[in-house]
Amino acid sequence: MKLRFISLLVILLITTQSCISRKQTVYLQNADEITQTDQLIQRTPPYKVQINDMLYINIKAENQQLVEMFNASKDGSAGGSATSLYFDGYSVDDHGNIRIPVLGEMNVLGYTTEEIRKLIEQRLLDDYLTASTNLFVTVKLAGLTYTVIGEVGGPGTKTLYQEKVNILEALANSGDITITGDRKDVVLIRQYPTGKGIHHLDLTDASLMQSPYFYILPNDMIYIKPLPQKSLGTGTTGLQTFTTIFSIVSVVTSTILLINNL
Repeated sequence: MKLRFISLLVILLITTQSCISRKQTVYLQNADEITQTDQLIQRTPPYKVQINDMLYINIKAENQQLVEMFNASKDGSAGGSATSLYFDGYSVDDHGNIRIPVLGEMNVLGYTTEEIRKLIEQRLLDDYLTASTNLFVTVKLAGLTYTVIGEVGGPGTKTLYQEKVNILEALANSGDITITGDRKDVVLIRQYPTGKGIHHLDLTDASLMQSPYFYILPNDMIYIKPLPQKSLGTGTTGLQTFTTIFSIVSVVTSTILLINNL
């Protein structure tokens, strides 16, 4: 009788510690505690171009023939596919420079896309064109590329053609976090001019939307760690855990009883 009681107690203790609770899987909890909804989402400053970024630059004019020589592709467009952007886009080298036809090298490290647009326009107007050309320059990041590894449905390097992407959108595009992924301690690895920085995010807390890391940046890496339950292999739900532990304890109990009867 005592052995059965101890076995049942062990099952209950391990079950409560091993199964994955609802609080570990629900995103943005306690949102009702944040009263200032207009301040809920952190205002992020404009992104400044860094090494290895890829830029899309398109130069147009009323007479397109006047500016064709300044464009990387014949039609003045980088197309839309990842392949065309790779060949016709402008990669920022290790010194922070890009090479534009005719204009040559231009340093863009630490500039926003809007600032780069103004620099290109000014140089064209100063050296090659006049105001009557009706110059129109577009500068954008050639897609927002990031990498997700760990406990997600589809790990790998992804590219989204959007101006801004938050971390929840990035994870949704990667198949979302699996049931055994740790949403309370997501690791964000970000590239800075001085090196890489590591940040820890709690996706279950609504205050995440006020974090400066809510929106991802180009070349970010997101790592989703596994919960301890995955390493234990006891199951992700209470029923699965109970079934697994019950089977183990039954085998152990049967073995003890068999030994005692010998």
